[in-house]
Amino acid sequence: MLKLLVPVDGSEHSSRTIDHLLKNIHSYKDGAEIHLLNVQHPIPYGSRVSSVIGQDKINRYHHDEGMAELKTAMQKLDAANLKYHYHIGVGDAAETIVKYAEEKGCDQIFMGTRGMGSVSNLLLGSVATKVIHLAEVPIVLVK
Repeated sequence: MLKLLVPVDGSEHSSRTIDHLLKNIHSYKDGAEIHLLNVQHPIPYGSRVSSVIGQDKINRYHHDEGMAELKTAMQKLDAANLKYHYHIGVGDAAETIVKYAEEKGCDQIFMGTRGMGSVSNLLLGSVATKVIHLAEVPIVLVK
């Protein structure tokens, strides 16, 4: 069974990526194990902020924001009756995506070309570009 990592950020591009996956999931003859991943940006001045408000509140914030960004993808997979795993990471988006793919032994990364980031390259989003350079597994990019 193929392990697919699908990074999502709640953007329209993520939603289209899930739609494309659902439309083509039958092409994976032995099925696919789907791993959704949302990556949250670290809080600036993390140690200073956590000493004031507490690491538990920061963790809860990342969890709540991550779940909100995963919601649409999870609803679509639930409606299609597909099983999946989900994870929320914190850090640089591209590095976290590649690290998660390696740790979980994913065979492929299935992601949109752009996300919610405000800075983007002309043809591909900056996260997609960086993942292409860092990943050692095949990447399917959905426009």
